[in-house]
Amino acid sequence: MMMKNALTAQLGNLILGIDHVAIAVEDIDASIAHYSSALGFSLLDRSEVNGDHTGMVYAVLKSGSATVVLVQGTSPESQVSKFLAAFGTGMHHIAFSVSDLDAALAKVREAGGKNDTPVISDDGIRQTFLQRDPATGVRIELIERTDAPFSEKNVEGLFRALEARDLY
Repeated sequence: MMMKNALTAQLGNLILGIDHVAIAVEDIDASIAHYSSALGFSLLDRSEVNGDHTGMVYAVLKSGSATVVLVQGTSPESQVSKFLAAFGTGMHHIAFSVSDLDAALAKVREAGGKNDTPVISDDGIRQTFLQRDPATGVRIELIERTDAPFSEKNVEGLFRALEARDLY
């Protein structure tokens, strides 16, 4: 509990808002249909990324300023499938937009936390996953963007980094 409070205090002035929420699903087509028809989200992108051993399909949906990313494993060995087996359908991670990723990571480390992936970068976007919060089970992603959309290169880089460490 001490780390969580310290982390909140440490990062408070660097967090700009929620960049997106990722939701692990069993059936991405049904989930896209639900978010589109029941909630009015628009599908911006749908793609598949692969690591060395497994893959995932993801869909980026947007409504107003809210962005949801749906993720589904492509095999039982996929980290998303392992997440579903361990935790069930639901929030895979929450991504906070930060003004300065390097400063944010320094604050995380000062508070006793660490990142589970290296910083992955593409044009106008840098991001990393932190260790899963032991109190809530939620994984936090920190993302610094300068008017850049989602980057398939970054999604694949993060997927491969988690896969290499067998993290979900």
